[in-house]
Amino acid sequence: MAIPLIIFFASFVQGATGFGMALVAMPLLVGIIGVRAATPLMALVAIVISLGMLLRYRQAFHLRAVARLSAASLAAIPLGVYALRRFDADIITAVLGAVIVGYALYDLLGLRLPQLEEQFWAYGFGFISGLLGGAYNTSGPPIIVYARCRRWPPAEFKSNLQGFFLLNAALVLSIHAVSGNFTPLVWRSFGIGLPAIGLGLWAGVSLDRRINPHTFRQIVLILLLFLGGRLLI
Repeated sequence: MAIPLIIFFASFVQGATGFGMALVAMPLLVGIIGVRAATPLMALVAIVISLGMLLRYRQAFHLRAVARLSAASLAAIPLGVYALRRFDADIITAVLGAVIVGYALYDLLGLRLPQLEEQFWAYGFGFISGLLGGAYNTSGPPIIVYARCRRWPPAEFKSNLQGFFLLNAALVLSIHAVSGNFTPLVWRSFGIGLPAIGLGLWAGVSLDRRINPHTFRQIVLILLLFLGGRLLI
């Protein structure tokens, strides 16, 4: 029962905030099935969630805003998947914990980064995002920082993120398939978690219209801080 509950909560967070699915799910899944099974599992979950969210916010989507991000990210994803297979699982888990703690602290402290006017910044943020996406399926933090530096409005923020995540998930999925990472454990976990995706998205999108988004965001960030710290320890 733990896996569908985790996937439900991750889908719920993504539906309510537009991001955070893998950040929430990965630290929890790693403790149950390990990082090498959790990463391809979340790639399967991510493509379903991103497609659903993009359909929900498709009118605000701007392809040109994410084109450079996606190009750099797609080039880096194979390197991240390679690192997942080659490096020690304990090291990978600790780095994932550091990434999650770093992002949670950045957001909780309310750091206001300078506005980025030049388009070339997209390549750097996209490349780092691709590395994280390939290794941990957590491509979100660099893109969220970039989106805030670009001052994207809320609807565009959610829509562009889903378009970016969908492209990333498609390539990550393909590389994991070629690498033989989709084990019976991964498929079984995805099968039992699939109904939870739809329920979680529906609940998250419904809540998005009723709860103070700032309050909900703070709760999620505190949870991420705890989960990331647990992976580090």
